[in-house]
Amino acid sequence: MKERKQDRARFWKGIRMVWRMDRGLVVHSVLRALLQAAIPYVGILLSAYVLDGLQAGLRFEELLPTVVLALAAAFLLSCAQAYEQKKVAIHADRSGKTYDSFVSMKTLELDYPQLESPAANNLRGRILLDANWGAGFFSLAWGMPELMNALFSCLISLGLLIPLLAGGVLGGSLTPLWLAAFLVVLVFSVAFGRVKTKQQYKIISDVPVAKSSTAGYFTSMDYHVGKDIRLYGAQPMVEQAMQTAEYPMQGWIRSIVRNNVASGFSSGFCAGLMQLFAYLLVTLRTAAGALTVGSLVRYAGVLYQFSQAAANLFAAITEFTVAAGRLESTESYLDLEDVLQKGSLPVEKRAFCEGGDMEYEIECRDVSFRYPGTDTWALRHVNLKFRVGERLAVVGKNGSGKTTFIKLLCRLYDPTEGEILLNGIDIRKYDYEEYLSLFSVVFQDFKLFSFELGQNVAASVEVDEERARACLEQAGFGTRLQELPKGLYTSLYKDFEEDGVEISGGEAQKIALARALYKDAPFLVLDEPTAALDPVAEYEVYTGFNRMVGNRTAVYISHRLSSCRFCDEIVVFDEGQIVQRGSHEALVSQEDGLYARLWNAQAQYYAEQPPT
Repeated sequence: MKERKQDRARFWKGIRMVWRMDRGLVVHSVLRALLQAAIPYVGILLSAYVLDGLQAGLRFEELLPTVVLALAAAFLLSCAQAYEQKKVAIHADRSGKTYDSFVSMKTLELDYPQLESPAANNLRGRILLDANWGAGFFSLAWGMPELMNALFSCLISLGLLIPLLAGGVLGGSLTPLWLAAFLVVLVFSVAFGRVKTKQQYKIISDVPVAKSSTAGYFTSMDYHVGKDIRLYGAQPMVEQAMQTAEYPMQGWIRSIVRNNVASGFSSGFCAGLMQLFAYLLVTLRTAAGALTVGSLVRYAGVLYQFSQAAANLFAAITEFTVAAGRLESTESYLDLEDVLQKGSLPVEKRAFCEGGDMEYEIECRDVSFRYPGTDTWALRHVNLKFRVGERLAVVGKNGSGKTTFIKLLCRLYDPTEGEILLNGIDIRKYDYEEYLSLFSVVFQDFKLFSFELGQNVAASVEVDEERARACLEQAGFGTRLQELPKGLYTSLYKDFEEDGVEISGGEAQKIALARALYKDAPFLVLDEPTAALDPVAEYEVYTGFNRMVGNRTAVYISHRLSSCRFCDEIVVFDEGQIVQRGSHEALVSQEDGLYARLWNAQAQYYAEQPPT
């Protein structure tokens, strides 16, 4: 009982999902099904009419008008069915794109902690796996027309069989005998269909999210890694990753094939039994004089269509139910709830007000944080305060908590303990989007898009060209900009445009820096902003840093301590805690401190070495 309830719930959930993605697909599937289901019966009824007419002694001329009318009707129905078939194909494709858009928009809008969580990653992997197998929603979209066609074919044939089942045409004990045989076959079909649904759903549910196969596939398709694959001979490694996941897949595929073969045999067997009972019954009644030859043809044809439609209907319901069950990962993903508190207080836009005083102050008050699902503290008891206009450097060894601190500052995550205040108010009380607008950030693992250069700088379709050029100039990209064939309209990379431009890591970093400047936010956060720059470009960034930052607050993360000397204050992180803070001179003078040790370790590489 519970399993039947689950199957019904999955089935109707699939219907609702298709309706949600594209109502036109449902409407045109119904229209196409009505037309396609009606076409065979025109020929059946016409044949019966002609045979009965000839048996009654009618001349061909008397039958001709009806024959012409029936043929015209069949032609018009076929034309209308072809038109609706095309509409179904268009809406099926459109619904698939709408579905992809729903999932993509969820990914874009999902809170960052959820986006990074293993649960969300697993759901996205399952959705991708279903898409690669042509299953999930895509099976629903293309299964809907077949489901409707089988359903309406059954309904039409049942309507035409009513005279046979009513009014004593079958006569005596044959009617209940035929009905009993039909019900036995029907119950067997339904029962086997339920077993097949359960088995196939289990087979598919047992297929793991093939991370190694997926990773191998997309790695092999990404031309950006082509150099490393060739230089290091990594082709066998990528191929092995795909094959490792492919071997168990072959087992699941064989299981599905066996299940489908058994289902096809069962459906064919049930349909054959119904046809056998039907033909036997109709033939006996015709031989006994209860039915005319035309009625024999009519009812035999209708019974054949009904048996085929019934078998197809059970199979379509089974396939649709299984496909709907595979949507559970999509539904779980779309139902993921936000985990960050979204306040409603407006952020004072002091930076944009006429005569604004730019009085922003941020304070971290006993902030501690650990990533969801872990017991390790990434940050512990961080206390820090700084104001707009200051230059703050954040340094420390790898894994000391520097980038995590920036993620909390920008509200990609919320503190596990403690609070971060903006002008004395917990940042969780502010409107989330307005608070994000205060920060321009260039992360160490920043990404550029395979769109136009100007759109990359503006992070928008609409670009203020003069402003974008000025920001690229400030970031040191001005000379390269003049060399680009289409200027700001030059596409980056070749993913979408054949004339796209491949840019170096240093050039990409300058574009990312220009994007941060373009936003013109009060707080500018730079995570290793010169890591990919050559010494000359790095020197240009440092010497123009104050001019570039202007009256913004600059939070500067770097492993190169020499680049921190221009900052007002340096904060040293170690194992998630602030262990030192002060100016460069003050920290270097503390010889037993971490900053001095890091400084001396780096300085030795620049000291003059005696000749050997």
